[in-house]
Amino acid sequence: MAHWSLNTADMDAETTTNTEPMAEEEEPLFSNLDLFLFSLIVGLVIYWFMSRKKPEPIPEFKKAPTTRETSFIEKMKKTGKNIIVFYGSQTGTAEEFANRLSKDAQRYGMKGMAADPEECVVFQGEMARLSEIENSLAIFCMATYGEGDPTDNAQDMYDWLQENDDEDLSGLNYTVFALGNKTYEHYNAMGKYVDKRLEELGAKRIFDLGLGDDDGNLEEDFISWREQFWPAVCEHFGVEALGDDSSIRQYELKEHTDINMNKVYSGEIGRLKSFEVQKPPFDSKNPFLAPVTLNRKLNKGGDRHLMHLELDITGSKIRYESGDHVAVFPTNDSALVNKLGQILGVDLDVVISLNNLDEESNKKHPFPCPTTYRTALTHYLDITHPPRTNVLYELAQYASDPKDQENMRKMASSSPEGKALYQSWVLEASRNILAILEDMPSLKPPVDHLCELLPRLQARYYSIASSSKVHPNSIHICAVVVEYQTKTGRTNKGVATNWLKNKLVTDNGHKSTVPMYIRKSQFRLPFKATNPVIMVGPGTGIAPFMGFIQERGWLKEQGKEVGETVMYFGCRHKNEDYIYQEELEEAEKNQVLTQLNVAFSRDQEQKVYVQHILKKNKENIWKLIHSENAHIYVCGDARNMAKDVQTALYEIAEELGSMTRTQATDYIKKLMTKGRYSQDVWS
Repeated sequence: MAHWSLNTADMDAETTTNTEPMAEEEEPLFSNLDLFLFSLIVGLVIYWFMSRKKPEPIPEFKKAPTTRETSFIEKMKKTGKNIIVFYGSQTGTAEEFANRLSKDAQRYGMKGMAADPEECVVFQGEMARLSEIENSLAIFCMATYGEGDPTDNAQDMYDWLQENDDEDLSGLNYTVFALGNKTYEHYNAMGKYVDKRLEELGAKRIFDLGLGDDDGNLEEDFISWREQFWPAVCEHFGVEALGDDSSIRQYELKEHTDINMNKVYSGEIGRLKSFEVQKPPFDSKNPFLAPVTLNRKLNKGGDRHLMHLELDITGSKIRYESGDHVAVFPTNDSALVNKLGQILGVDLDVVISLNNLDEESNKKHPFPCPTTYRTALTHYLDITHPPRTNVLYELAQYASDPKDQENMRKMASSSPEGKALYQSWVLEASRNILAILEDMPSLKPPVDHLCELLPRLQARYYSIASSSKVHPNSIHICAVVVEYQTKTGRTNKGVATNWLKNKLVTDNGHKSTVPMYIRKSQFRLPFKATNPVIMVGPGTGIAPFMGFIQERGWLKEQGKEVGETVMYFGCRHKNEDYIYQEELEEAEKNQVLTQLNVAFSRDQEQKVYVQHILKKNKENIWKLIHSENAHIYVCGDARNMAKDVQTALYEIAEELGSMTRTQATDYIKKLMTKGRYSQDVWS
């Protein structure tokens, strides 16, 4: 508004100076000219003022709250909702669960909405206002990311919970379902924190914290919790289930017959045509199409394919640091997509939109629309993971054989035999949606309902295998191609790794590109280059350490004093899968690596792993950790390797630090809290 008052001030100044000639009326000779000039000047001033004023966004100020309505309370009141389900989601699962819970509410005569906390910019005072809505309830589906961190979209909510001690949430009813993985050090830390913190701020927990373990069976954990949760809600609010078990559609299908193809999404994640006209900044909603400049096989033999890719980020303004992750958006295998089209008897090139039946919802479509079925099944939907039970439950109605219908509903129930059937027939047999349709010929769902139910295809994260100090315009990826036989005799292939494997530098004369962005990580080299580092990374776990080694080498070249750099690498056979052998031996020769220790697990009778060589070098390890302030880094498999390495370190601390097991455990855990023991692990 200051800009507007400045214009009026300018106008006053002009009109004042230009009214001077009015005083000269005794000279009629000039009067007509004066009048003409005066009119002209006034006219020009008015025209100038009007044209200056036009672009002023004055009406926009009034409109702002509706275009970006951050008050979820107002939205709930307006739409008659009384249940809000917040989700903290990195890979889409928590969002999926949140949508299922908000849909469930209808079966109990309530109205729910799923909400991304990132879009509810304001929490201050808002949470407490939920008590203004009768029978209101906030559900939190919170995933934990990395080392006990909140997911990207829940960071603001986490900060708000940490910083607001004076918030009174005594009128808030809540419950939390947490998603995590037992193999990780900080199992379900985010869900546990939200649950505890809300109670501290006076909120009322109406049902126990649910703990979902992705190392076991996350789906089963969720179903069991949900099965007990809704009866508790009914009891708390004195409501009854409507007994309506029929499927509730969330979206309606619209087929477009005469649409301009320039308005149709063809695989973009966010903005239409964003892959044709690339504009920074690049992030999860706006990935950069990075050309592939190198794609080589790393291993010399064996039945696996380990690969090294280099992506060119020149001109993208993308910055990264050693230890960061690169996220890539893969696409599904076209052969699978075509088979789905055949089995469902559908023309995959029909242009469609799936429009949310709830017009007030933030989520207008399940994926970018309008688009074709082919694009949706190729770019937007996950067709390779075994489907979750809610998908089976909703599709059951389309099975013409009553036995198939019964089995599908049973698998979606919380009965012991239903859970066992889902475990064996779907999970252990690794049946994706195509395999289910093939093995249940009576099941013929409409393709639009299937597209509504399948989860979104998610970005895949890889530890960056390069240092930006050495490669500012290039990002290196090291990965193993996933391919395995299932119990049903099918060959299942990992979506992203097989897609990356086929990203040749030039494909029919065109440059191959990979849609990508950077996810910052806490996995960082010590601030002081003089600190020793101990890196443990068997297999593709070596990826971030290639970046670390490059960086330490670069620091040495700059004449900096660099501490000891110790590498523990492991693979199966020296002459098959000793990846980056030349680079590692070169780094050792140049004394960038002060020690290179390699375990070849299968080159002798007794299997030898990284933890065994750590134990063998216990004196050196203990000296570096206890006396020289070394930082420890572990990257790779969380389920076995990371745990075994930790146990080896407990044993070293016990033996050489003369500690009890409890003291040794505390000692190593303290290194973690101080940031001297970092893990970048996956299960």
